[in-house]
Amino acid sequence: MRFAEVAGSEFEVPAEMVLLAMGFVAPVASVVQSFGVETDPRGNARAPVDDGPRGQRAYATSVPNVFAAGDMRRGQSLIVWAIREGRQLRAGGR
Repeated sequence: MRFAEVAGSEFEVPAEMVLLAMGFVAPVASVVQSFGVETDPRGNARAPVDDGPRGQRAYATSVPNVFAAGDMRRGQSLIVWAIREGRQLRAGGR
């Protein structure tokens, strides 16, 4: 599979929350770079699991209001990890 830009296909959708579910793939470097998110040595989004009092910054990336969980944070893995991390992130009140 290869991503290719399609000229003239750009559009904007106002949103308070955006979830990118891309399947069993490693983080796409262009997506991580477009958000300006700091990465780990393997190219995954750097987002600690437990940071701050009561984990208030858990799964937070280096960019305010951008969070990462599942494959984006840990690399290719089983869906159960993504589900678990998504639930933990939601339980934190975000």
